[in-house]
Amino acid sequence: MKILFLCTANSCRSILCEAVFNHLAPAGMKAYSAGSQPKGEVHPLSIKTLEKAGISAAGLFSKSSDAHENLAPDFVITVCDKAAGDACPVFFGPAVKGHWGLADPSDYHGTPEEVQTAFDATLERITIRLKAFLALPLSQLSAEQLKAELALIGTL
Repeated sequence: MKILFLCTANSCRSILCEAVFNHLAPAGMKAYSAGSQPKGEVHPLSIKTLEKAGISAAGLFSKSSDAHENLAPDFVITVCDKAAGDACPVFFGPAVKGHWGLADPSDYHGTPEEVQTAFDATLERITIRLKAFLALPLSQLSAEQLKAELALIGTL
C-alpha cells in the first residue's frame, strides 16, 4: 500500500506525515510526500522535531508532485490548511482521497521556543491521525467507507 501526502511547500507538514507514517507503518506500507509549490528544502525544524521524537529524517527532501507521476498511490491525503489560504494541490487518479488540514508550523511567529512548540504540536496531531488510520481495517472497507473514515480522522 502506498500513501501520498501533499501540501504546498513540502517542507513541513507533508514531510512530517511521510516520516511518521514510515516510522509507524508495518511492512508493505510506504508513504511519500510532495508539494504544489515545493521550497526545495526541508525546514530545519522539521528535521529537528523528527530527531527529537526518535523518527528518522533520512532520505527526506522537498519535491513537486511531478516526482510521483508514476507512483499510483492507494491513498492521497492533502494536509494544507485551506483556512490559511494555502493552495491545496489536486491529484487525479483512482486513489482514495482525503484532506487533513494542518496549519503550517513554519508560519508561526514567536520566540524560537514557541515556534518549536508549534512544530511539536503539529507532529503530535499527525501522529494521532496516522495511528487512527493504521488502526482501520483497510481491506474490509469500501472506497466510500475509507473516504468517510479519512474525513473523520481529519477532524482529530
